[in-house]
Amino acid sequence: MKAAKNRKVQTNKTNYMNDEAFADLKEAMDDAVAFERGASRKLKVTRIKAPRRPKPMSPRDIARLRERLNCSQAVFAMMLNISPKTVQAWEQGLREPGDAALKLLSIAKQHPEVLLNA
Repeated sequence: MKAAKNRKVQTNKTNYMNDEAFADLKEAMDDAVAFERGASRKLKVTRIKAPRRPKPMSPRDIARLRERLNCSQAVFAMMLNISPKTVQAWEQGLREPGDAALKLLSIAKQHPEVLLNA
């Protein structure tokens, strides 16, 4: 730890922004401020909806989805790139799928061909 404190901090002037990059950044910030104030200049704005969190799935919902895909827990686990123990725990209600897994399960529910073709 002492060695780290005694070390000189070297500054490298190439890490600083050049005048052209600074001018571009300043212009972008000025445009953002103008837009927020309602005085938008030459900006094209695209609004997108924020994705919603996936709805929780019950153990029975997960089992039904797997059965609808006509596969065993092991094959379903392989399709989702998870362990068979995880699928078992979900279906027994011992564990709940996290947000990423719920998103994948909801995609599988709406578009099962995605999992079957992957």
